[in-house]
Amino acid sequence: MMKRVSLIASFALVLTACGGGAEFADLDAFVAAKRAAPSGQIPPIPALKAYRAFSYSASGLRGPFNRPVDVKEIARLEAASSVKPDTKREKEYLEQYSLDSLTVVGTVRLSGKLWALVKDADGGVHRVKESNYLGRNYGKIIEVAENYLTVIEIVSTGGDGWVERPRSLELKVRN
Repeated sequence: MMKRVSLIASFALVLTACGGGAEFADLDAFVAAKRAAPSGQIPPIPALKAYRAFSYSASGLRGPFNRPVDVKEIARLEAASSVKPDTKREKEYLEQYSLDSLTVVGTVRLSGKLWALVKDADGGVHRVKESNYLGRNYGKIIEVAENYLTVIEIVSTGGDGWVERPRSLELKVRN
């Protein structure tokens, strides 16, 4: 019997807790006002413009950060130069990457010889020394220093001639 009385009392308590009362009159008024307001219309989606493909045609031109080379100077160098790349030698691993995609990330001295640590575009780090080759333009390392690497590339002049072009890769320091 006591169980039944306590069950009925708890049921009555639950029912009185769910009663609306005046506590939520402002909420009811807000909801009623929003439902009574006229509904708006969503503006239509704007018409899309047709995509026009852009053809980049300046890939064969001089880079904006490279110094301009005088045509007379190229002709003089081409005439005086008997430089040709050694196409018969076996290519080294770092010759598959362009020189711009390689960065010097450090140096290490082993047995008195200074080696440079070069990071490729795929994230691999390789140890190189003087006389190693890297880059796509037959670049040969001629000097390894603590904070840079000097390379001589052999590039085509556009005709049948080849010229040597010095380049350097500086040590990239993380901040």
